[in-house]
Amino acid sequence: MRVPIRRLVVALTLCCALLVGTSSAWAADQNAARPEPTVTMAAPEPTPTTPQERQKFAKTRFVANAALAAGAVYQWIWKPYKEGRFKKGAKHRRVTLVKAGLAGAFAYNRLKAAVRNAKGDPALSKAVAPVTKGIDDLKQLPSKLRKGDDSAVKDINDTINEVKKAGKSAGAEVKDKVPSTSELYRGAKS
Repeated sequence: MRVPIRRLVVALTLCCALLVGTSSAWAADQNAARPEPTVTMAAPEPTPTTPQERQKFAKTRFVANAALAAGAVYQWIWKPYKEGRFKKGAKHRRVTLVKAGLAGAFAYNRLKAAVRNAKGDPALSKAVAPVTKGIDDLKQLPSKLRKGDDSAVKDINDTINEVKKAGKSAGAEVKDKVPSTSELYRGAKS
């Protein structure tokens, strides 16, 4: 596409004029006296007085996070394990292991969030307290899966079942909700 030479000259002239105008203004600002910086502080936020006030809808949030974790574990870890897709020589084993690793990280993040949610409700916090060690042990899941350790799959399934049982005993029944693959990827990174 051809551009007339007049347009190019006008555009070049305008650019040069803007450059010269801003550089002289910049130089003038460098010599000017600078005002002292001021520091402003925000007013402190009021803090809640009871654990129930710390988090609204604690049971609902607990159920949502635990359900997503349970769904991810079932869909991408437990089902492939039962089908034998983690065994050496299985078709698409590498992809299955990657998805299982993402699902494990996702489940770990959602379970940690569920424990934080449970702290906002006295009954849930008492029910979930014994499960926290099992949740912390899930950090080793990806390396155990790569090594072919079947106990890792059973451990995560047991932990999910314990969380479900704890929720049910506190009046917050958890049912599996399978997250989409994009939710799984986003949630594993958070």
